[in-house]
Amino acid sequence: MAIDEQRLQAFLGKAVGDLGAAISATLIEIGDELGFYRALAAERLDPAGLAKRTGTNERYVREWLGNQAAGGYVEYDEASGTYGLSEEQALCLADPNGPVDLPGAYGIVEAIFHAKDRTLEHFRNGEGMEWGEHHPCLFRGTERFFRAGYNANLIGAWLPALDGVVDKLRHGGRAADVGCGHGASAILMAQSFPESEFVGYDYHAPSIDVARERARAAGVNNVSFEVADAAGYQGKDFDLIAFFDCLHDMGDPEGAARHACAALKEDGSCMIVEPFAGDSVKDNLNPVGRVYYGASSQICVPVSLARHGPALGAQAGEARLREVVVKGGGFRRFRRAAETPFNIVLEARP
Repeated sequence: MAIDEQRLQAFLGKAVGDLGAAISATLIEIGDELGFYRALAAERLDPAGLAKRTGTNERYVREWLGNQAAGGYVEYDEASGTYGLSEEQALCLADPNGPVDLPGAYGIVEAIFHAKDRTLEHFRNGEGMEWGEHHPCLFRGTERFFRAGYNANLIGAWLPALDGVVDKLRHGGRAADVGCGHGASAILMAQSFPESEFVGYDYHAPSIDVARERARAAGVNNVSFEVADAAGYQGKDFDLIAFFDCLHDMGDPEGAARHACAALKEDGSCMIVEPFAGDSVKDNLNPVGRVYYGASSQICVPVSLARHGPALGAQAGEARLREVVVKGGGFRRFRRAAETPFNIVLEARP
């Protein structure tokens, strides 16, 4: 078979780029944990200056800076021998409380390597893995990465896109965050709507412990957290029930939707935030789809299969979710309310 040299070189160029990204993943986490990005966002530094500023070893810092500059994560000035972050790089790398938190996502990447042996067996035997069986770095990374998206969109864009929800929350509504994890979304809503009451539910007890501590640290007293399954919590008469990036993971997403429908007031709303996806494989063959298919095969699908669920996956798409929520869950109205490059926001009403 004749090899097309141009196509071969194009593929190898892509593969080398991916290899460089993969081998740099731990260095991104290290740069975050040691404060390298924050220091470079504040001022331009040479390797010795960055090492002194962060209390680290200059020889290792020099190699880290070379890696980061080669990858486009840090800017290098040859004349001065210094490195720094542009405003755009700093936005994504140096502020864990900002609208983008790329280092947070690498906690998720770290977790899939911890689970690699289990994942290998899953491909052979079709079994699953509970969320709580993962390394704790998955929970921390998920909180950080998704919290950034909530900071950027939840209060200013997603909630206003729902029919009448903001007005209800301003005047003292009741809302539930199902599958709340460490509570980032519930706490953010509680801070923004102090007249309303919020409750977060999650079946993973250690995450609920963290959520309670996060709420205490934030001084938020209008939010509580309970250990409960998505189809078994006891709360009723909610104005809003939200599922943030979790419905596709569940063992019984239709049961969770039915339970939410019954727990809402007659004029209540269910907000379902899901990874951005089209309805066909072809629609999802892009960089965002690649990230989500990777997470789905190693985290999302195993979590659902561990509970003998349908394994919707992170790229389920709006049409499949409509079947789950309307046909299976009993909701009558369903629409796409908003979207970002990473999420679709769906509104369902009884």
